Amino acid sequence: MSLTVFLNEPKTDGSMMPCSDSTSGLNITLDAHERLVKFEFAKITCSSEITGNTGLSKFCAGRTIQEILGLDFYMLVSALGLNAQEERQFILYLELDALKAGLAQYLGVDHPSVDHERCRITSIEYAPDFIEIAEVILPPKELPKILPCSLKDRA
Repeated sequence: MSLTVFLNEPKTDGSMMPCSDSTSGLNITLDAHERLVKFEFAKITCSSEITGNTGLSKFCAGRTIQEILGLDFYMLVSALGLNAQEERQFILYLELDALKAGLAQYLGVDHPSVDHERCRITSIEYAPDFIEIAEVILPPKELPKILPCSLKDRA
């Protein structure tokens, strides 16, 4: 048994409609040694903005780009306490996927967990103490089925 989470957008009448477009905006701040200071993620389509606010930015602060590229989604679900929050797991997936795609694009590297063609860097600002990267991340080709932790081990 698995649970699939679908992102639904409210219509003006209060009902929900499915949304398959999950284009995202991402602003990344790195320190001078290319360690993550913070990032801000937002899904920017369907006349709605959904921010991450999953705790991933704080969790990743101080980590190197390579460490972030190696993060596992299910480990993060547990570490961030999102086991029983399927909608936040879905947002975490989009947030992590966008962050990995953006960082890989910035480095110009191929990484097995990243679809490098999805990231469009819109600007990079270099300063003595920081690097700021602004990006648009196109939707993933496939969205995962999000399983509750209690079922993940049985699947």
